[in-house]
Amino acid sequence: QTQPVPNPVSYYLHRSPWWFHRFETLSNHLIELVFPFFTFLGRRMCMVNGAIQILFQVVLIVSGNLSFLNWLTIVPSLACFDDASLGFLFGTRGRARKEVLDLQREDAAGQTPKPNKGMLMRRVVNISLGILIGYLSVPVVMNLLSSKQMMNTSFDPLRIVNTYGAFGSITKERTEVIFQGTLSQDPKAPEAVWEEYQFRCKPGDVYRRPCLISPYHYRLDWLMCYISVYTQTYEQSEWVIHIAGRLLSNDSTVLSLLHHNPFQGRAAPRWVRGEHFRYKFSQPGSSSAAQGKWWLRKRIGAYFPPVNLEGLRGYFQSRNWPHP
Repeated sequence: QTQPVPNPVSYYLHRSPWWFHRFETLSNHLIELVFPFFTFLGRRMCMVNGAIQILFQVVLIVSGNLSFLNWLTIVPSLACFDDASLGFLFGTRGRARKEVLDLQREDAAGQTPKPNKGMLMRRVVNISLGILIGYLSVPVVMNLLSSKQMMNTSFDPLRIVNTYGAFGSITKERTEVIFQGTLSQDPKAPEAVWEEYQFRCKPGDVYRRPCLISPYHYRLDWLMCYISVYTQTYEQSEWVIHIAGRLLSNDSTVLSLLHHNPFQGRAAPRWVRGEHFRYKFSQPGSSSAAQGKWWLRKRIGAYFPPVNLEGLRGYFQSRNWPHP
């Protein structure tokens, strides 16, 4: 429910029984903290780890739109399988396959040639590189053990080692910033009709089914989910006001990133505002779900007040942004 861009499967997984979530948590810890050590326990255990890691990533791919992260994570897991285990993927004919099999038989029979000068040099380079990486990784490990971890940080000028994490923290509630526009002269007038813009994938319309786009990535949708969680006002994410200005001018570039423009074929809105809502999945089988609602939402307050083009002129100029 709180991942940046949920998919339809996320809806049902989120509403799974409590014991299933406990099983998920336990499995996650085992797969990420225990099974990787199987890599050093021989050929078979290494392949077991590779298969489990790939299966784990497939489950994550199915459970949400996490862009290409999990697809890429499958790639290093393929190194857990040797040529013999992957031989069925290739034809029985071919010179390359024959040469590989010959090398494997020679290695098994202890007939490998004595290391020459080039092979020895390569070993020296490999060992030296390993020592260098180990030395540079000391601050990374210290950061990992720290109670105040730094995410996505490099620890050397060449960025050889670093910490990486897609999510620095996990929230228990989902909030969304919803862009709304109106043609009314007075944004405070009770009769002003505010119409909502819809993004391509992120939650907005409560009746809209979560999308399925992995491994494709809608970056703007992803960023909008982040600002709604980690920032409470637009001052912490000023680029949101830049988007509002573009919407006020019906900018085709920005509108091409959206799913629905309520002012399509009409005059541009006179005012645009950002409303902050708390979202949660509806309960399967409930009256809300029967009405076709995938989401339930409750207004938190204004994320940024109504703005118009003239009022944004000074704001844009102070930041050297081109005025729409």
